[in-house]
Amino acid sequence: MGESMDQRARAFYEELRALENRARAARRAAGQGYSRREVGRAVRKYGAEVSAQRVSDWLSDTAGRAKVPSPGSSEQVWALVRLWSHWAGEVPNERYWRTLLDQAQPAERGRATGPADARHAERGEPRPASSSSAVASLRTLPRDVTAFTGRNRELDRLVAAAGPARGVTVRTVDGMPGVGKTALVTRAAHLLADRFPDGQMFIRLHAHTPGQRPAEPAEVLAALLAGVVGAAQQIPVDLDSRAALWRAHLAGRRMLLVLDDAVDHAQVEPLLPAIGDCLVLVTSRRRLVAMESATPLSLEILPQRQAAELFTRLTHRAATDSGTDADMIDEMVRLCGRLPLAISLLAGRLAHHPAWSIAQLASDFIAARDRLDELHAGDRTVAAAFELSYRDLPLDRQRLFRRIGLHPGPDIDARAAAALDDISVARARRELEALYTDHLIDEQAPGRYRPHDLVRAYARVLASRDPAEDRDRATARLLDHYQHRAEAADRHLSLSPSPSSAAAFDEELTSRERALTWMHAERANLFACADHAATTGRHARVVRLAAAMTAFLHQEGPWQQAAALQGRAVAAAAAAGDRHGQASALTALGAVRLLTNDYAAALELEESALALYRELDDRHGEARALTVRGRVLRLLNEYPAATESQRQALTLQRSLGDRHGEAEALTELGFIRYRTNDYPEAAELQARALTLYWDLGDRHGEAGVLSRLGFVRFRTGDYPAAAALQDRARLIYWELGARQGEANVLTELGHIEIVSGRHAAADEPLGRALALYRDLGDRHGEADALTELGRAQVSAGNHATGVELLERALELLRRLGDHLHEAYVLTWLGRVRTVTGQYPEATELLRRSLSLRRELGDARGEAEALNALGDLLVESGGADEARARYEQALRLTAAVPNPLEEGRALEGISRCKELTGAPTEALADIRGAVGIYRRLGAAEVEPAARRLAGLTDAVRPTDPDGPPGPAASPGPPGPPNLPTAPPTDDRSAHN
Repeated sequence: MGESMDQRARAFYEELRALENRARAARRAAGQGYSRREVGRAVRKYGAEVSAQRVSDWLSDTAGRAKVPSPGSSEQVWALVRLWSHWAGEVPNERYWRTLLDQAQPAERGRATGPADARHAERGEPRPASSSSAVASLRTLPRDVTAFTGRNRELDRLVAAAGPARGVTVRTVDGMPGVGKTALVTRAAHLLADRFPDGQMFIRLHAHTPGQRPAEPAEVLAALLAGVVGAAQQIPVDLDSRAALWRAHLAGRRMLLVLDDAVDHAQVEPLLPAIGDCLVLVTSRRRLVAMESATPLSLEILPQRQAAELFTRLTHRAATDSGTDADMIDEMVRLCGRLPLAISLLAGRLAHHPAWSIAQLASDFIAARDRLDELHAGDRTVAAAFELSYRDLPLDRQRLFRRIGLHPGPDIDARAAAALDDISVARARRELEALYTDHLIDEQAPGRYRPHDLVRAYARVLASRDPAEDRDRATARLLDHYQHRAEAADRHLSLSPSPSSAAAFDEELTSRERALTWMHAERANLFACADHAATTGRHARVVRLAAAMTAFLHQEGPWQQAAALQGRAVAAAAAAGDRHGQASALTALGAVRLLTNDYAAALELEESALALYRELDDRHGEARALTVRGRVLRLLNEYPAATESQRQALTLQRSLGDRHGEAEALTELGFIRYRTNDYPEAAELQARALTLYWDLGDRHGEAGVLSRLGFVRFRTGDYPAAAALQDRARLIYWELGARQGEANVLTELGHIEIVSGRHAAADEPLGRALALYRDLGDRHGEADALTELGRAQVSAGNHATGVELLERALELLRRLGDHLHEAYVLTWLGRVRTVTGQYPEATELLRRSLSLRRELGDARGEAEALNALGDLLVESGGADEARARYEQALRLTAAVPNPLEEGRALEGISRCKELTGAPTEALADIRGAVGIYRRLGAAEVEPAARRLAGLTDAVRPTDPDGPPGPAASPGPPGPPNLPTAPPTDDRSAHN
């Protein structure tokens, strides 16, 4: 049988070759073709009996047999098509057969191209109308989308897919209901129509057409082939044969196919061309992940600007009223979730009501309680579009989808979904992935999903129809999940975790780093759960959630939201009669008010908490409240009261054996000593606290003490040691993910760079600090960073940029009521005005700074302001008055050590003596200043040393062997050097 089949295959191709030779001879002789009846006879004689695989083996010579010439013209290819169609779906090396079909000469296409021609030839019938006329009817695109807006990037990607000679190209466009998939591919098809002269077909597959079942591929093929082969009886019965015939028809053509609203890859696959330069655009609500050869394009909602533009185009009216209408349009499209279907329905209502104004529609839509119900036009509604996708889901997945509507937060992961639906985590992960594939939820980050706002509203409507008991149980499971995990995370974040946090355990949250990562990811959900619990009267839940988030929010912010949460916890605890919870929430709220610089409110809250703890005889709580109270008093510059509060806290903590609390109280006492200029005692107390933190393995506490020790070293003039200590603290904060501490230390490192004359090097740490402060919502820190950035710019000679930054800092500080730091900025602005010759403005700024310093009892700052006034007076011609200012500053630095300002005062006095004709006396003062600058490593050392050298030369006798003559006049001293920075102040008040 095998050998006989080989012989028949050879005979078949020999006869085809003979026919081809006769055709060539006929064309040469008379320019005519040859009888297709003869070809049909050859196919009938051999075709049905020759194995397709056997023919393939002959052609590719894989069996080692003699080669048969490969077909080179459409006539031979046409005969092969008949064979291929007969055995469609059974050919292992299908690619080779497709290559054979593609070998027809372009000039001969259309003469005989497929099985339909074969059938006519077999019966001796005349060939039907030419392919060009047949294809002329294959243009079924819907009308173009006249209001198409935006989507330029997506449109460009689809148009680029129709490049020259690319073979069959398939692009899938997936997206949620109403996102504009059909509009996009329709627009693209019209733009591409002239590139596909053989036809542009739009085929609706009806995956989500109301009242219609999804189209069966066999039925679609039958409809397509009816326009190709004519009589229905000539269309094969089975799907594979129909698909083969359709592909044969498309072979060698340039056609564009749009397959709209596909169910899945199985529905699409039989409709795809096999060879040729065809482009296929497929739309689906599902991600067609099984179509490996297709390039996917997932369509997102419109950007805000494009959404507003679409609304305006569809309403056929422009926004007016000086931007008011534009703002209202922006709000309406935002509430539509920037979903094109929703926008078009809402815009349509306005377009058909000319008497309505944009403002009237916006007011009604914004106030609507059920916005889904507002988005309709006849039988077109957003809810109906969602419903068709929802109905396709299995029942269990429908239930999970409804329950996602109960989630109060913005997103959900597999663990939360498992709790919500009472299923395993593994199954929840699969179900979420399935909903993502169906575009009912989006994946915002790996493993984190969220529905579109309107889809969420639809799910919530569906959930409201479930029994109330089911909804309550699902919500309770979800809140239990978040509460338990938050408390498990708090174990690693809080120095004094609550009993519930101390008892909580989670197998994933086993370190501070993991706890921080989880808290960051779930922060918005935790806030939402607490809000939901508060509005539904779950008071105990609010108190526990707030307590579990206290340490994290203290370190990471945002503090305004933290204050709102703790305020709710205070109210909830009071409503529940939970006095311990109320005292704890009062303490936490006071600590947040301290962070937001509302010191008066913070002190009042801590006093209330302290009284409540004492009534309850809760000594741990009392000690905690005393510590926070002492910190507030220190920031209010009430140092004796602050010291007493911290001493009471220290005594209590030691009696309770709370070494963490003891270390915190020692740290605060050391900082009070620092603020009162008792640097040796400050260093000793901080060292004791550091030892405790080391023993406890508390790296966060260790970093705080290292930073404070850095402040002490800076104040005593040891800049390198200060920088080394701050850098050690920075590394620990960075490793812990403690952004507040990191920002404070970066600010101080930038300050040290400025003082050391490395102005450009200060920009990097200060820029990072500014970004962290803004992310945290720390306006005080933001003002500090802006101040230092301004100083760096001014010190580098960029006065305009520096002044702009300093004035922004000043505005913030005034809003915060921080007069101490306001005085620093005023001094610096005054110095800039002095250097730029704006003496009246400089005088006003420096006098205001000096007045504030004296009101606040800030002796260090007063010395700085006096030196700055001295510089101004020297420049404006008042050397005698300037000397008096410098001498006042020098006396202050003797009482309150401030090496940098001491050096500046000496240098200023030296300059005044030069100006008043006493250069020899000036020499001693400038030598003293240079010595101080060198010891500090201050940037002032080089210009001061040059002045010293010049002054030394000026007073040296011209003839060392002769009698001393009058000193050569050194000339008037040059303008004052702009100091690199004033002394730093407390940057760790919030640590």
